[in-house]
Amino acid sequence: MTRASISEDMSTAFVLIRATPGSEHLVYQKLLEIEEVTETHVAYGEYDLVARIDFEDERKMAKTLIGVMRAIPGVQHTETLIAVEAQ
Repeated sequence: MTRASISEDMSTAFVLIRATPGSEHLVYQKLLEIEEVTETHVAYGEYDLVARIDFEDERKMAKTLIGVMRAIPGVQHTETLIAVEAQ
């Protein structure tokens, strides 16, 4: 799932999510409810889901990641990859 375009002054992070077996669909649905999540994908392999979050500052990112995403029932583990501009 992908949402509308993002402002150029925002930063992006990709969150790899490992879910409790059987809870992947619930976690996916809860991710769709988070405003900062602009893409959500099911993945096969070490992680079950990949979410893209766009944020204006690192405090907002931390609040979304720690306070919201990790609090979703069924989320076992997350790994965050912060995107940077290529030189």
